[in-house]
Amino acid sequence: MKKSLIALAFGTLGLGIAEFVMMAILPYVAADLHISIPTAGHLISAYALGVCAGAPMLTLARKLPLKNILLGLVAIMMVGNIFASLSPNYWTMLVARFISGLPHGAYFGVASVVAEKLADKGKGSEAVSIMIAGMTIANLFGVPLGTSLSTLLSWRLTFMLVGVWGIIILYYIWKWVPQVEGLPDTGFKGQFRFLKTGAPWLILGATMLGNGGVFCWYSYINPLLTKVSGFSTESITLLMVLAGFGMVVGNLLGGKLSDKYTPGRVAASTQFILFMALLGIFFVAHINWLTALLMCLCTAGLFAVSSPQQISIIHFAKGGELLGAACIQVAFNLGNAIGAYIGGLPLQAGLGYQYPALIGAPLAFVGFILLTLFYKKYEPKKM
Repeated sequence: MKKSLIALAFGTLGLGIAEFVMMAILPYVAADLHISIPTAGHLISAYALGVCAGAPMLTLARKLPLKNILLGLVAIMMVGNIFASLSPNYWTMLVARFISGLPHGAYFGVASVVAEKLADKGKGSEAVSIMIAGMTIANLFGVPLGTSLSTLLSWRLTFMLVGVWGIIILYYIWKWVPQVEGLPDTGFKGQFRFLKTGAPWLILGATMLGNGGVFCWYSYINPLLTKVSGFSTESITLLMVLAGFGMVVGNLLGGKLSDKYTPGRVAASTQFILFMALLGIFFVAHINWLTALLMCLCTAGLFAVSSPQQISIIHFAKGGELLGAACIQVAFNLGNAIGAYIGGLPLQAGLGYQYPALIGAPLAFVGFILLTLFYKKYEPKKM
């Protein structure tokens, strides 16, 4: 495995902890800031909206060396997370989460292009999946660590940990990632030209709605497991490890299968599995072992579609590859924001914590339809 890809994965590890740990520690943050759990869910949305606002920055930085852009984005990540760890109230935390999200989509966009350029021939999807693997490792180890710190000490230590981890990311990107050939400058307008075709919109729409469906459920995973499935608070850390393991397996499997078959075909098949799993969670949420099994299936599917979507948008965003790759993360996190908000509606209405999964299932099904249309209409049989 190339050291350069590992360095890129260090970055997605930090971003992954910053993004996903909030779902696991939501009750602790809510209690400390004296807000309700649905209101604390807005902190998830704030991060996602930061991603959406930050990705277009790449159009202004398009002439800079790709390695320099990566280093600048990591610095912003450090500032946002340290600010979050020091936030005294809900409103400052909201701003801190927004800042933390700004570099997320842009980093994935640049790192995806760099990873594909560094990949061996025919291994582009696998290289991107290795870069994304940092985010899955974050869920396997980082999120459980953050959950434990929040339970034993303070949730603030988790975000401070991400800020300090940024120093390590900066060092290894500087040392291990070579200066790769930049992309042709197609001008400001040229960066957006790929959006005139239908394929990118199908990919982006499927990413937003498909992932939004999953995040309807995953945003409130902690209270679902404890209040409905009957797991103890002490077992949540282990359950988060299992969820992270599903993400690791799903991500690597999605990358390998995409190189063997096609990214669109793999993504569409996985999206249908996600739809069925969300329905299953709603109906069997009171059976703890089955809920845990479906949780792992959902988290595996969530990342099994990630590298196929990322590599597909690069192939169908000629002239605007950086923006296109970043837009996948915009769509992912916009779906995150929508999912967290919509998933909270049945809770505000007094329904049980299994209902967000039911709300998310139709969104996941629409994502499946869009990916199927993309696969059938636009994707060649073998890229």
